[in-house]
Formats: sequence, C-alpha cells, structure tokens
Amino acid sequence: MAGFVMYLLALMCAWGSFPAAGAARSRDVLELTDADFDYLATEHETMLVKFYAPWCGHCKKLAPDFEKAATKLKGTVQLAKVDCTVNTETCSRFGVTGYPALKIFRNGRDTGPYDGPRSIEGILQVMKRQSGPDSVLLESKADLQRFVNHYDASIVGLFAPESAGLAEFLKAAGLLREQFRFAHSTDLSLGQEYNATGECVLLFRPPRLSNKFEDSVVVFSDFLTITSLRRFIRDNIFGLVPHLTAENRERLRVKDLLTVYYDLDYVHNVRGSNYWRNRVMLVASKFRGRGLSFSVANRREFETELQEEFGFGFDGGELPVATIRTRLGQKYSMREEFTRDGRSLERFLEDYFSGRLKRYIKSEPVPERNNGLIKVVVAESFAEIVENPQKDVLILFYSPLCQHCKKLEPVYNQLASQLSSDPDVVVAQMNALDNDVPLGYDVQGFPTIYFSAAGRKHEPARYEGPREVKDLLKFVKREASHSLKIHGNREEL
Repeated sequence: MAGFVMYLLALMCAWGSFPAAGAARSRDVLELTDADFDYLATEHETMLVKFYAPWCGHCKKLAPDFEKAATKLKGTVQLAKVDCTVNTETCSRFGVTGYPALKIFRNGRDTGPYDGPRSIEGILQVMKRQSGPDSVLLESKADLQRFVNHYDASIVGLFAPESAGLAEFLKAAGLLREQFRFAHSTDLSLGQEYNATGECVLLFRPPRLSNKFEDSVVVFSDFLTITSLRRFIRDNIFGLVPHLTAENRERLRVKDLLTVYYDLDYVHNVRGSNYWRNRVMLVASKFRGRGLSFSVANRREFETELQEEFGFGFDGGELPVATIRTRLGQKYSMREEFTRDGRSLERFLEDYFSGRLKRYIKSEPVPERNNGLIKVVVAESFAEIVENPQKDVLILFYSPLCQHCKKLEPVYNQLASQLSSDPDVVVAQMNALDNDVPLGYDVQGFPTIYFSAAGRKHEPARYEGPREVKDLLKFVKREASHSLKIHGNREEL
C-alpha cells in the first residue's frame, strides 16, 4: 500500500512538471517591458507586438487568439505584448493611443501597424507573409509557374537589372507584403506569353477563380510609383466576383457589396464552387458599372452573421442565399428562392436599384415606457434618441450575457444619477446583441461606451479609460465641453 501511495505521489509530481496547454501558449507570447524592449526586440527578425491594457475588453477578447497564433507561429514569427498601464515609456514612444494596438517590428524597428484580421487564421496568414523576403526572385519560367499556381493572387514585377522601376517595386512590396504576394524577375521574356513587352507588372488572379468573363492575368505598364501600383492592385486583384472570406471582408466591404452564400469549398470542390459563382458572374456582368460590387462566400463560414444580422434560418438546403450590405451599413436580403438560371437574383437587383427593397433592421421592440434615468435604445429608436441634435448622449453598448457588463451596471446607474440634473445630457444603453449597431460605432466587445455630441458635428468619441464613476464623469464633461465649443448655445456642466 505504501508503495502504491509513493507511486501516486510520483505521478502527481510528474504531472505537475508539465505545463498546461494554456500556460504553454501564454509563454509563447513574449512579454516586453520598458527595461528590455529594445534589447529583446532586436533579437527577432520579424515580430508582432500587441500593446494593451488589462482592463480593455477588446484586449481580453483578442488574447486567446493572439496566444494560439503565437504557438502556431513559434520559430517563424515572434508574437509579443506590452502592458501599457505599466510600460508607459515604450507605449508613448511608439504612439500608442488606443487598445489593443498591433505593430509589426523587424529587427527591433517599427515598420508600421498591423492592419490584418484579428483572428487566429488572419494573424497566421498575414504574419507568414511577413517572414522571408518582401518579394521572391524568379529566375525561370518554371519559377514563375510555381509561384502563381497558388490559392491567392500573385503580383509579379518584370524589370531590367538595376532599373528604377525595380527599386520602386521592391519598396512597394515591403509596404504591401502584409496583404499581397510579390515576386520579381529581371528576365523580361517571362511576360511575352501574356502580351507584355518591356518592363511591367503582371497581376495573376488565383487559378481556382479562372472564368470566361474576365482575364486571369492583368498587365500594368504605366509609370510605376508605390501609389500607382497600390491603385492598380486595388482595382484589379479581386475581379468581378471575388471569394469573400473572414480575412478579406473588411477590404471588400468598403463598397456596396452583394454576396451570394452557398456550400463554397475551393479546397475540396473547385468545380462545384464555380458552378454557382459562374451564374453570379453572368448576372454581375449585366449590372456592371452601377456602383454595386459582387462576391461569393462559404455559407457555413458566415452562418452566424447571416442568422444574427439578416435573420436567416438554415434547414440544410443546398440553394444559395443572397444579401446586400452597403458601405453605410444598410442591409437587404433576398427572400425569393435562388434559381439556377439567375432570374431571381436579377429581380432582386432590379428591385434594389429601383428603390423597392425594404431594408433589413434587426431591432428589439421600441419600449412603450422609457422614463428611467438610463434611456433604453433599440435599433428602431437609435436615430431619435442618440442622434437628437439637441442632446449630448452617453451610450453603453452591452450584451445580456457579458459578466463585465453586469459588473459595470451599478457604476453606470450611479453615473446616470449624477448626470440626471443636466437636461442636455442623456445617459442611454443598448443591447448590441439583439439590435443593429449603426455605422460609426465600432463595437467589437462588451461593454463599449461612446459619447455622441449634440448635432453630431464630429464623430462619436469612444471611452477607453477605467470603469469608475469619477473617470466616466470626467470623460462626459470633457466631451460635453468640446460640444459646447462647437455649438456655443449651452451652459457649462
């Protein structure tokens, strides 16, 4: 019996000697301070640094994905973090004003902000591109074919040795490598197959998206600058009907965008994925030039968004569904069954352009009574309450499931009580899970607080400080004071 007990104790000690998976992941994120930032940062060729504050809800939301990405990138790209509430000198030196701020460093030098998706796959995809050369040197036609035969688009520069164009191209590759794949060659004959003579840039769209409606290769032979190359890529890389993903959706949604969702899978079923895409392209070609962009996407990847933001319920059907989301945040959904001849999609677009479609707005019912110190705002009443030109409004966006929101509730109630004597300040709150959040309010986590000035002469101000009554009150008074400077028709708080 004693031997068995000793065995158990030894086993427990052995277990204790192995770190938990979460602890191992957290150690893969290098923690930097004012004292060692410069010393440790220079040891890494490529590093992604997260500047954060422990109280920041968005920072807490990002942390698990950031740690998992750090583990997967271990040995390739180092991920690190800096607590800005403690290491103020470092955060100030790199111009950190909001949290979390992500910056890319090379050998200890700040090379610019990380503008990619803040998901595991997004961080992996972007940071893998950050390792290795900015642009891959191609020495033969075989090299070119291997490079462009890729899941993503490819940008290839062909230049004479030592040309000014090559130098400019390499500068652009260094700035844009986070978003695109670059390669270059000094063998100008590589462009002959694509009717390109002399120095030029070739943009190869992904082979999986090849179709009869547009060219697979686009040639740029104008005067090359970083600006002109960036514009060329922006205008051509996605084509007529690109594949919308979680990683590129922010870039595609800067325009009014129609998206058709179905069982798209370009890894296991290229032919089936292009079956529906070709039908969308046929319709898109008829409406080209009318200010609406088009895309296709995997329905399962966006299923939660389709359910929560457009009210779709899925029963396992195979037919696609379609939505329109404008750059101003207006939403429309196609409720007619998607037909294989594309006619239902055409009717949906005709109704959209003629103004006959009704916008889809996710909203709770407007409260019959709303006389409390904290006004309840829903999507249908947002404009009436928050955008009231005569009132300054402090609005809390919350989730009923959020523990941080519940903890903030007594603080927010006390704040509302202290501000109740000012008739020109409204304290409000909105359930951001069950109501659409209007454009201009970036709510990525909970709770999120904004101040909207009377008349909305400037963008609403987001609160980033500690969640204490005195700090919130100071924020309101500062923003209300700024509002007074604009309107000049109210007394000081």
